[in-house]
Amino acid sequence: MSRASPESAARLEDQVCFALYSAARAAQQAYRPLLDDLGLTYPQYLVLLVLWEQDGQTVSALGERLHLDSGTLSPLLRRLDENGFITRERQSTDARRVAVHLTAEGQALRSRGAEIQRCLRNAVTLPVEDLMSLRNLSHRFAGSDVRSPDSA
Repeated sequence: MSRASPESAARLEDQVCFALYSAARAAQQAYRPLLDDLGLTYPQYLVLLVLWEQDGQTVSALGERLHLDSGTLSPLLRRLDENGFITRERQSTDARRVAVHLTAEGQALRSRGAEIQRCLRNAVTLPVEDLMSLRNLSHRFAGSDVRSPDSA
């Protein structure tokens, strides 16, 4: 990638970080009314998505999968527990490890979660191929070795 001129480097529209931020906000805004009906925030929905794939994960495994630290994840789990969607239990073999399980109510949300995906697919005007490309490039970007500006 060629170096940007100082003029273009200062333009908001030319910033990759702003494009990613704007796209993430647009996606979360699209989800909001659908998730409000379920009494969920977007991050709580992400936790449930992971548990619908594989129930009974540890808090640390959830954090790794969602790229969230325990300070961010713990309040999400507490609210999901208080709302009756999950339970948390310390493992008898290692009290430091906490397993997270879906309740019947949390499991029942799975079909409604699938409906949310269908609604959003129908609402987005991008071709499916573009959406898949966007998803794949986002995963590549997130997994790349992004260096701090000091090390550049």
